Amino acid sequence: MGDPLQRFLQAKVRNVAFRAGRLSRLTPGEVGIRQQDLPYAPSPAHFAAANARLREIDRSVRHALGRLAREGHQPLLHPSEVLRRSALVEREIDRARRAFGLFFDIFSQRGTRFAPALAACDTVAADCFLVVRRMAPGLLGQVPLLKPITYLEHSFSPATFRRGVLLRRLLGERNPFPLIRVPYERIEAPWGMGVILHEVAHSLQADLGVWNETQSALQRRVLGITGDPWLTRLWGRWHKEIFADLLACLLGGPASVHSMKDFLAYPVARVLTFQPLSVHPTPYLRVLIQAEMLRRMGFGARARDVRDNWHRLYRKHLSGARLPRRLLLTADRLIPHVVDEVAFQPRRGMAQHALVDVVPFRQVDQQAILRAAEYIALGELPEELPPRFAVSASREALERNLASPAHISRTVLTWLTRRGFRAAVPRPPSLATVTAA
Repeated sequence: MGDPLQRFLQAKVRNVAFRAGRLSRLTPGEVGIRQQDLPYAPSPAHFAAANARLREIDRSVRHALGRLAREGHQPLLHPSEVLRRSALVEREIDRARRAFGLFFDIFSQRGTRFAPALAACDTVAADCFLVVRRMAPGLLGQVPLLKPITYLEHSFSPATFRRGVLLRRLLGERNPFPLIRVPYERIEAPWGMGVILHEVAHSLQADLGVWNETQSALQRRVLGITGDPWLTRLWGRWHKEIFADLLACLLGGPASVHSMKDFLAYPVARVLTFQPLSVHPTPYLRVLIQAEMLRRMGFGARARDVRDNWHRLYRKHLSGARLPRRLLLTADRLIPHVVDEVAFQPRRGMAQHALVDVVPFRQVDQQAILRAAEYIALGELPEELPPRFAVSASREALERNLASPAHISRTVLTWLTRRGFRAAVPRPPSLATVTAA
């Protein structure tokens, strides 16, 4: 019968060999997507990108397994060496398991009751990329980009994982396409998707490659105004979230600010608390920053409404707020400079154009949104309306009580799903120089 220990080790090798390579490919059928689910499914290009990553990991699994299989059958090999080689294979299998599990979880949601709403979110995200492609050909590169994919999770707030980022869940594997996480109860409420515009803005910011440039410019501006290194570091730490908030204003107009205000409106103890290491501006200032953005965009009355409502909710509590005094005393002076620097100053990374040039939002866009809100009450939306504006129209319809929430949700999500982009974000017709808005 041979040495019992060798028999055990060889059985262990066979066990590992059987498990290796079983997680190297995904198809729509394997994740439970049925024929009727195909309109809501990720594109073939998304499956191809996921499978390319799985094949890459599988090669590492096979390489480690090959050494184990050869050496594991040598009777004179020390048992500890078999265990070491086995652990190396297990490490690679763990990489495959995590990547396979992530893609499986995300793709399989397209075979559930949430599939139409997820596809609707995908449509909105793709339209946000499309407006940059149209207004600034070439800024997002010469090759087609895979659109973001939306998925559900039992988290408190939405989040984004940008293209190419190293994910801890994947043990450092790179994310092949942007992922947007949405809490379950939010996915069927289109009037709250202004928060989704914020998450898409993070992916756009990353693909535009202006993170470092924006942070440096903002820090120089704050330091020049205040001469305060602490405030400079603080506002610099907030630069990504401020950029995403202001870009969301441009993507969705005043309604996106109302959506974000809804998301941030909590009891005083939360809104007026300072977290020194947070990358998010304290909620009290965050809404005031967006109100200033609306003013600069030409929506003075809406900006005053946002600011006045926010002050009525929280300003009388400022004396007891857990906010640094230096931050509060300088905020009114700094906020206009912050908005100007982030959204209205040209950037090398954007071919010497400002954010408001790359993603313009005009009065005519707002009028289209307000008309679309009236259409929602009739159970339809204009076909020519950009999908991202449907989100804003649903917010306007909700706040004006033009229809019941159920009617708004059904109308907007059905329309967005029908308009859905089921392919990669299209390649621009040319690589011409960026055209100013």
